[in-house]
Amino acid sequence: MTQYLWLVPLGFVVGAYGTLIGAGGGFVLVPVLLILYPRESPEIITSISLAVVFFNALSGSVAYARMRRIDYRSGILFSAASVPGAVLGALLTSHIPRQAFDLVFGALMTLAAIYLLIRPVAGNPVLDAGGEPRFARRVVEANGVTHSFSYNPVTGVVISFGVGFISSLLGIGGGIIHVPALVGLLNFPVHVATATSHFILAAMALTGTAVHIGAGTFTTGFRRTLLLSIGVLLGAQLGAMLSSRMRGTWIIRSLAIVLGLVGVRILWLAL
Repeated sequence: MTQYLWLVPLGFVVGAYGTLIGAGGGFVLVPVLLILYPRESPEIITSISLAVVFFNALSGSVAYARMRRIDYRSGILFSAASVPGAVLGALLTSHIPRQAFDLVFGALMTLAAIYLLIRPVAGNPVLDAGGEPRFARRVVEANGVTHSFSYNPVTGVVISFGVGFISSLLGIGGGIIHVPALVGLLNFPVHVATATSHFILAAMALTGTAVHIGAGTFTTGFRRTLLLSIGVLLGAQLGAMLSSRMRGTWIIRSLAIVLGLVGVRILWLAL
């Protein structure tokens, strides 16, 4: 057990940064695990990551709930849509060869980074869009800041299903896709998007983890998962606190830079 104690501070960093940008930290943890354990199967890597992402998202959601940044109605709707995708993704993970897994993971992260860098953060959320169905939302933070926005619920459900699938398939939690989608396609304010994404991540990651356990693919790595989870539980609280001091634009840019660096690194190793 002592040889794994260094995983606690690693989990702390993953939890703090993942919660800060609403991505759950799996996109950082998975490439680290891929590099540290090159002979480990994709299903073990994703099983460990999803379990850690659940504890990260749970801790972050508690912190964001105190700040009143979570849009619960949207979060529940998107969580329900993501669960079937999460189940399907978790079941398919064991059928993917390690090299193919690395290539898909690296390519996805690189493309996501490019998208975030070339697409500006929406400054004025759309409240009406030419007759298409809209779901109007209003979120009032604990400090009195009010956010009013609207989005197409059908688009949100479709995106959430896809995010659930990819998150469980790759073990990344899905926040690296959900936050940009909530901001860029569904008009969410960045801080509400990061908080609501964490709420959704908790449901997705728990579902994916349960499927891995039920399917018998989560057969090892429990000590690593425990120590990483201890770290993320503490780090998530720090990340939520720091998010109040960081502009939405810089949250998105920070996410893009890290995604690009990690994606290129994984692709280089896979090729």
